[in-house]
Amino acid sequence: MDTTSIISLSLGIAAFIVFNAIFEVRFFEGTGRFFLGILDTLAEHLGRYNTKRYVERVKKERIVKQKENVYAKYNRLVEGLILDFNLPLTLESFTSLLCIAFAIVVLIIVVFMKNVTLAVVITVAIFIGLLTYFVMQSKAIKAEKLESIMDAEDILCPLAREGVLVAIKKVMESDEYIKPGIRPYFQQFIDNCENNGYSFKQAIQLLNRQLGPKFDNFAKKAIIFEYNERKGMADIFLDIVDENAVLREINARKDRIFRKMNRDFLLKTVIIVLFFLYALSVDDFREFMLYSSFGKMINTVMISIICLSFARTQALQGNLGPGSDRK
Repeated sequence: MDTTSIISLSLGIAAFIVFNAIFEVRFFEGTGRFFLGILDTLAEHLGRYNTKRYVERVKKERIVKQKENVYAKYNRLVEGLILDFNLPLTLESFTSLLCIAFAIVVLIIVVFMKNVTLAVVITVAIFIGLLTYFVMQSKAIKAEKLESIMDAEDILCPLAREGVLVAIKKVMESDEYIKPGIRPYFQQFIDNCENNGYSFKQAIQLLNRQLGPKFDNFAKKAIIFEYNERKGMADIFLDIVDENAVLREINARKDRIFRKMNRDFLLKTVIIVLFFLYALSVDDFREFMLYSSFGKMINTVMISIICLSFARTQALQGNLGPGSDRK
């Protein structure tokens, strides 16, 4: 664009702004309202569609047992992320947002790559990497919750001889014993027993569902102790403390291994990226890698390998024996 064109364009923009100011024409305001109205309508239709799909899925799950396939694994993965991160979304709305984000990222990458196929491949790899990262954070949240449950069990088990409800009430008197993340569940258990008309069995089973499989053993023994209490029977809780000690040792060992794996992967990735950036300082290499079709293909392969390797590393960590989220 030459100087004359730039000056003409600038004068045109200035005249347009002055015209809007003098005659109080709300051109941009009306345009903004128009586009916001379109977005609002689309969001409303999408919300109704997602609600319909959600109702149909829930009805189907109650009637037909879901087969173990890619869709079932995806559903479990997304529902786990929604639960762990307390997202105000359903499976259907999360999937819709994911598809919209995917399309936007593809369009952005197409602008730079000038190739739709490579843009789609890169976007798929990036989204796999992002989902893997969130799964990794989800595992950290679950590990923290597990540690909180074990701490609570270690305190409650020696006190259970006075009664599980009495022990929980005594521990809840202080804020330092039960972590804030699980404290509301224990408070709800007390309220259910004393104020909401729940039997002890119903209340402890609800608490068990809220805390997850790790609390199964304690809940079963609490029910047995509550309804079949005999002298010396309170000692049945003490083996839970021993189990927690063993589980902590296993998790600490696994945590050291996983940290080393993640550190090694990050170090290798940083070395590759820094070497690539340094190599871009060579004109011929930069021209080949950024502007030639073959160079763009190599970049796509490298990005895909990094993202898929990250996903594979985290998958291996998830499969390394019984862990915090399997107990």
